[in-house]
Amino acid sequence: LGIPTAVDRVIQQAVAQVLSQIYDSSFSENSYGFRSNRSAHDAIDKVLEYLNEGYEWVIDLDIEKYFDTVNHDKLISILREKVNDKTTLHLIRSFLRAGVMENGLTSPTEIGVPQGGPLSPILSNIYLDKFDKELEERGLRFVRYADDCDIFVKSEMSANRVMKSVTSWLERKLFLKVSATKTKVVRPNDSNFLGFTFWKNKDSWKCKPSSDRKVKLYTKIREVLQRKAAVARPLSYTFTKVNQ
Repeated sequence: LGIPTAVDRVIQQAVAQVLSQIYDSSFSENSYGFRSNRSAHDAIDKVLEYLNEGYEWVIDLDIEKYFDTVNHDKLISILREKVNDKTTLHLIRSFLRAGVMENGLTSPTEIGVPQGGPLSPILSNIYLDKFDKELEERGLRFVRYADDCDIFVKSEMSANRVMKSVTSWLERKLFLKVSATKTKVVRPNDSNFLGFTFWKNKDSWKCKPSSDRKVKLYTKIREVLQRKAAVARPLSYTFTKVNQ
């Protein structure tokens, strides 16, 4: 995470609002992350729609350390297509290269978009919009939430073919590394997207929280309900924490 100072944060927010007005209407319908009136639940609804249309082979795409590896020159050249304003582009590049201070020492940021500022979500969507457009041109069904992307096809053979070609495209055109170990072709019930997995009853596909998310939830609940700690707190506080 890179947390900007108060002044930087205000200016980043101002830039992000204008960029959203310019870009949001042209973003893909299948992109759900960090966009107004769109949520992770909408993304899951779209996944269920594709599964129930018979696209039951899933390419679970994992971009390795996405936010840390965005290429600055490529990002600025993408921005220049619609925002051909030297001052603004120089300002954005300055934010990208501002560096990060840890324990009083500043280290430079040569690549990547530091997460934690208001500008990083819109910049990450602008960068990956090129990928969305490529998938649309190929007529593929997909759902993307920030750097989480699942592609849906009807057969295992075409899934393997698509996985190879989109991996190659991302590495050649956007200079992003696709994780060879985490990217895989799976059936929906082995898929894990935004903390959900999928199961089928006799009529249709449904979603449910994945096991690791349940374990996380149980662990957090246990911490809140530890007897000694819970007894020492007001009951209303415990209720609030459990509900959260």
